[in-house]
Amino acid sequence: MAETILVVEDEPALQETLAYNLLRQGYQVELAENGQKGLELARNNKPDLVILDVLLPILDGFDVCRILRQESNVPILILTARDEEIDRVIGLELGADDYLTKPFSMREFLARVKALLRRVRLDRTETSNGEVSKDIFIFGDMELDLSRREVRISGQPIAFKPKEYDLLLFLARNKGKVLSRELIMERVWEWDFSGGSRTVDVHVRWLREKIEKDSTNPQRIITVRGAGYRFDG
Repeated sequence: MAETILVVEDEPALQETLAYNLLRQGYQVELAENGQKGLELARNNKPDLVILDVLLPILDGFDVCRILRQESNVPILILTARDEEIDRVIGLELGADDYLTKPFSMREFLARVKALLRRVRLDRTETSNGEVSKDIFIFGDMELDLSRREVRISGQPIAFKPKEYDLLLFLARNKGKVLSRELIMERVWEWDFSGGSRTVDVHVRWLREKIEKDSTNPQRIITVRGAGYRFDG
């Protein structure tokens, strides 16, 4: 069954262009021209992915992102017209999984869409009855259960967003290695890294708040100045 993508965009020309190219790729597409309608469609129709512009009438994209993230784990790709780091950081902090700054190439847009939907398909596979790994990584009082995509600390499950889990798993699988932000972006986000480093830094901060006893003095995810991050378990 074709995956459904909700496009929340108030610029008619861009909305039409995005919808046309997504339909050509075989996706089902739903459209909303303002944040309120987008939120209603997301709640009622449960799309596989939400493409969300920041500057929307009635309810802006940041508000929609915040509300959706409180209610579901649907992947959210933010579109912002301003090349300002603060917009990207706010979007990520509210729970967006990725962002694109306008103008962008259709090739890059479709690559981001495919990467996010791959994550959805993998999640469904791992939660269904079938061939799943039973590996459990243990680091002191923390366990990473690959078969359930679950993190437990002292036996208690901790809620993780999909990209937070992906990042933690990538760090854990490379325990003791210094990993650059560029490599992390390539392997976890599955696209070439260019520009600021805040995407990785924001997600590392979120992880530290969840898995470190003192996030201001991390013992598990170590910053290696000028190089990247190292996971010490």
